[in-house]
Amino acid sequence: MTEDDIRAALAPFKVENRLDGISLRDGMVQVSLTVARAEAAGLEPLRRDMEAALRAMPGIRAATVVLTAHAAPPPPAPAETLLPEVKAVVAVASGKGGVGKSTVAVNLAVALAQDGLKVGILDADIYGPSLPKMLGLSAQPEVRGGRIIPLEAWGLKIMSIGFLVPEEKALVWRGPMVMGALNQMLGQVEWGALDVLIVDMPPGTGDAQLTLVQKAKPAGAVIVSTPQDIALLDARRGVKMFEQTGVPIFGIVENMSYFCCPNCGHRSEIFGHGGARAEAARIGVPFLGEIPLQLAIREAGDEGTPITAAAPESEVAAAFRAVAAQVRAALAS
Repeated sequence: MTEDDIRAALAPFKVENRLDGISLRDGMVQVSLTVARAEAAGLEPLRRDMEAALRAMPGIRAATVVLTAHAAPPPPAPAETLLPEVKAVVAVASGKGGVGKSTVAVNLAVALAQDGLKVGILDADIYGPSLPKMLGLSAQPEVRGGRIIPLEAWGLKIMSIGFLVPEEKALVWRGPMVMGALNQMLGQVEWGALDVLIVDMPPGTGDAQLTLVQKAKPAGAVIVSTPQDIALLDARRGVKMFEQTGVPIFGIVENMSYFCCPNCGHRSEIFGHGGARAEAARIGVPFLGEIPLQLAIREAGDEGTPITAAAPESEVAAAFRAVAAQVRAALAS
């Protein structure tokens, strides 16, 4: 007696599509039929007839037909999010330090706020927080009901580890402590309803970046680079990291793209020029624009006033607004 013999004996009952399983051992057979709960009672005569047919087969000592109703799968659990009221997170990143990533992040955030969006900015660089200085803030955030209240300036809600530790203190923390701090600044800060949260990412492609990708679930990433080959090499790694984690690349910004002498207007391409545009074309991502190297940007940052707020009509502020317009368009697409 084989399973095929059992199927042949059941063929007259036309239950092939309902057969869920056949078990045959030592002359005892059990057949399972999948049915809807509502039709189980009506199929009871069929079940008895099938059992009788099976028992009549040579070599069968006992036969049981069981009607099983498969429960519908439960709805998927909602994805865990630490930022339930934030519509979109945008990571501003680079493969290396020293390319002006924080300057781009701050001015991008201010430009988006000037365009009418509700914007927050998170300084995720635990070892080298720069937002307190660049935004002219030194106060310690309040804690209400176990939630940290972000500071506000220039139309932004702002959080940085630099608000919680003395400026001169070096944070000699291992990875788990860094991850804990990042999770706290994401999930225990009262960000409220935001259209976009800009995350000023730490340089590199390590644990901090992966944690932020997993916990903040960015809608996209902006990669900042200077034009020279060594910076572009690291920027390429940043692009690959986001691609491997499923985060869309909104585009590449070429910072310190050129320098114009404020006295004579002569243009010098100190770090080369056009490298980021060429790299964006090579890897197939948008090129978001060129930001010049200007003394006014450095002075405004040192004074705690982003250039887009300090000189909104300037050429460089217009360059940042152009980048912000493309980011906003990417968010809407």
